[in-house]
Amino acid sequence: MLWIAPCGLNNCHAAVYKNKIGTFIDYSLLWIFKNNEDMSLFKTLDTKPGIKNDIPQESEAERVKCVVIGSGPAGYTAAIYAARANLKPLLFKGIQPGGQLTTTTEVENYPGYPDGITGPKMMEDLEKQAARFGTDIRWGIATGVDFSKPPYRVVIDEKQVVEADTVIIATGATAQYLGLETEDKYKGSGVSACATCDGFFYRGKDVAVVGGGDTACEEALYLAGMCRKVYLIVRKNFLRASVIMQQRVHDAHNIEVLFERNTRELRGDQVVEEVVLIRRKGQPDESEEIIKIDGFFLAIGHTPNSEIFKPYLETDETGYIKTIPGTSKTNLPGVFACGDVQDKVYRQAVTAAGSGCQAAIDAERYLGHLGG
Repeated sequence: MLWIAPCGLNNCHAAVYKNKIGTFIDYSLLWIFKNNEDMSLFKTLDTKPGIKNDIPQESEAERVKCVVIGSGPAGYTAAIYAARANLKPLLFKGIQPGGQLTTTTEVENYPGYPDGITGPKMMEDLEKQAARFGTDIRWGIATGVDFSKPPYRVVIDEKQVVEADTVIIATGATAQYLGLETEDKYKGSGVSACATCDGFFYRGKDVAVVGGGDTACEEALYLAGMCRKVYLIVRKNFLRASVIMQQRVHDAHNIEVLFERNTRELRGDQVVEEVVLIRRKGQPDESEEIIKIDGFFLAIGHTPNSEIFKPYLETDETGYIKTIPGTSKTNLPGVFACGDVQDKVYRQAVTAAGSGCQAAIDAERYLGHLGG
């Protein structure tokens, strides 16, 4: 079933159509959903209860063509491309300006830096590049949104309201940690949540990986290819990983799985030198053991920073925003997602930057299609 309704943006009209999958609204005359295959990615839009998403009623909204939420590699790259396309983007840095890379001491796997670069310095350079082309960069955290109709409304710091024709979400994902005081102490000095990013620095050394799922096994196997010894610390007495991943870990000669261990603390003089474990915690034979290591890798998952968008955007069971494969398009025309908030597979700075480029180009083409 198909009918036409006004969309409220540039006097255009939206195509509203319904099939066995659900009801979809396309504000760009069927530009977003080209076929049922694309449509099947998303379910019928429903406002989900239980999420605080208040919009200040008395605030005068600032109107922009494009707002970018987040300032990691994805957000800054999106801003660079959007600014060069004359979208005059407004970027809010978010809760962790610069993203997860600001906690990384050395970045050696990003193209163009033969001698490597620190994470904070890379983010500083990206910010300067975005500002050079005219991006309006501001401090601020998105605390609520109203995506019920365009122009879309974003609340900053619970008080300022921005209305945007397009929204690029680049809020990233937060690595899950154990919550130990010493984790914070040694972040960037032996503690990491990304083996692919930091494993190279531990060539020929002894490291530990915490976790029992597929991700932990993948990280352990990756590190086993360059490290002398890898300890896989598992809280339970079994691995949750797939059978094939368990077999690969079992077959690796330099991986030792330590079942029924809880991490108590990390120790070392300025850098991690050892980990203190509790074996069979809470049992009569509970005991403490100390293992000498040079690196401590967390592989217990990431939490995408997508909570405020869930009433309007389709997410997977973990909270990653769903996008049409090969694009940054969400289930809402004019709303795009890039970087780790929609990528649970790669989670690299270079892939985040690439998806930021996609988001800006998708936003520019969307506005061009509407005559904006």
